[in-house]
Amino acid sequence: MDPVAFEIFGLSIRWYGIFIASGMIIGALIAVKEARRVGFDEEELINMLIFAIPMAIVGARIYYVIFKWDYYQGNILEMINIRSGGLAIHGGIIGSVLTAIIYCKIRKINFWKLADITAPSIILGQAIGRWGNYANKEAHGGPTDLPWAISVNGENVHPTFFYEFIWNILVFVFLVWFRKNKKKSNGEVFLLYLALYSVGRFFIEGLRTDSLMWGPFRVAQLISIVLIVFSGMLFFIKRKDENVE
Repeated sequence: MDPVAFEIFGLSIRWYGIFIASGMIIGALIAVKEARRVGFDEEELINMLIFAIPMAIVGARIYYVIFKWDYYQGNILEMINIRSGGLAIHGGIIGSVLTAIIYCKIRKINFWKLADITAPSIILGQAIGRWGNYANKEAHGGPTDLPWAISVNGENVHPTFFYEFIWNILVFVFLVWFRKNKKKSNGEVFLLYLALYSVGRFFIEGLRTDSLMWGPFRVAQLISIVLIVFSGMLFFIKRKDENVE
């Protein structure tokens, strides 16, 4: 697949950007629909997204550059060039969540309620965005002879981007079901998103050949463990407090 979708006045428009933008737009539309359903001020949601989406991109890039510092140091132009890839999802999550927390504090909005509204949209956006990795021939695994292998540089490899796409779609479906059919306190949908995404990412990351590393460790696996423990503990604390009340 050609990473360039088309050109406008000599500027190459890449599939990577198209998939990421599509995921964000579709996710935002679903979040607005959910805000209407639960009676949340959709204007507040949209205003928050106006800040959070750019900060997600900034956070994703900063995170990636930090762990690839040997390559990027001294080259500012390359640091800000995201058209060919180089956005780390965990950095995007950190950037957007911190922005949402600050926004909610300023506007005196319940962060957990807002987080539950957006959680399924986030994981769906991630799923769609993963196809940008396919276009760039990145985020793939090592050699395999499985029938669903993809060819990269003449070698059959694990399509780890596709594994994560499937996992994220399953998590999205579960979160939508849970949100509509289970009694819950504010924040549980978002915490389940963090935990379930991290479980899948931990195992899929082990197959990838381009992981960001911290010494001998894969950074995404370390972050996944932290998020699983954090979100799991907070989920059960919230559930326990609700039962006490």
